[in-house]
Amino acid sequence: MKKLLVFLVFLATSMVQAQNRYTQGMDKAFALWRENKIVEASNLFERIATAEPDNWLPYYYVAQVNTLASFGEKDLQKLSVKLEKAKEFLDVAKAISPDNPELLIQEALINTAWISFDGATYGMTLSQKNVQLYNRAMELAPNNPRVILSKAEWDMGTARYFGKDTAPYCKDVEKALELFATFNSEIPYYPSWGKERAQQVLEACK
Repeated sequence: MKKLLVFLVFLATSMVQAQNRYTQGMDKAFALWRENKIVEASNLFERIATAEPDNWLPYYYVAQVNTLASFGEKDLQKLSVKLEKAKEFLDVAKAISPDNPELLIQEALINTAWISFDGATYGMTLSQKNVQLYNRAMELAPNNPRVILSKAEWDMGTARYFGKDTAPYCKDVEKALELFATFNSEIPYYPSWGKERAQQVLEACK
């Protein structure tokens, strides 16, 4: 009985220490990202992902950091390195957490980065893929404000491209903004971005 008690105490202590390392690592990675130290942040998220093979979040953030850093990149080789790494880590995250709406809209963002770089080459195939991703995300999480906002922005971009009115999608952005006020998750480091972006898009609607 005494040996079992010692083992349980040891196990609990080890779990707390591991959790502390995870928290410290994630906090540091986000701090690096805020300081625009993109490579350092990506590398740290990657190391955390290696240490947390059953946790989709570090993989997600490797994908997100590299995807956002790719927008505006003019060099195909540099763009490819970022987006291929983003897709590689996203695929692992999707294997850990299938049918996750946050991962679906991240995949659509990767596609959008390719389209933004070269619409003539990537627009036809990836645009249709994005429609499917956003529709699936809406089926899974119709009240997730990031899903609603991301789909609305995509629909707005499509409308502009074809010379159509974007006003109908402003109501979706407004709905997303309302949902940001109440939507939350108890999972530490769960994605929380989007509110400021929704405010900017809605302001442009006026």
